[in-house]
Amino acid sequence: MFGILSITTTIGVWLISHWGSAVMALPPPEDIPEEILRTEIIIDARSPIDGKPVSAAEYAELQAQLQIAPPPELNTKLRQTVFLLRIRKALLQFFPFLGI
Repeated sequence: MFGILSITTTIGVWLISHWGSAVMALPPPEDIPEEILRTEIIIDARSPIDGKPVSAAEYAELQAQLQIAPPPELNTKLRQTVFLLRIRKALLQFFPFLGI
């Protein structure tokens, strides 16, 4: 019985190990190499305010406006509430039973 089991296991392992030998190691020819993608100039941008697509000129204009007049800060009570919510979220990662 042990001999049949060992022969069956050996044949199974041999088949599985040679099953993937027909895998192609090269990427498909239509795939653009990473070196070329790194040098590509990105002309699309998204607004840092609402995330909508903007042109490169509009994006530069928005960045200049934000540096001149940054968005108003939140009031202290709201900032403290957000801070406490972040602490609560971090604590729930370690103590999930506290979120009852």
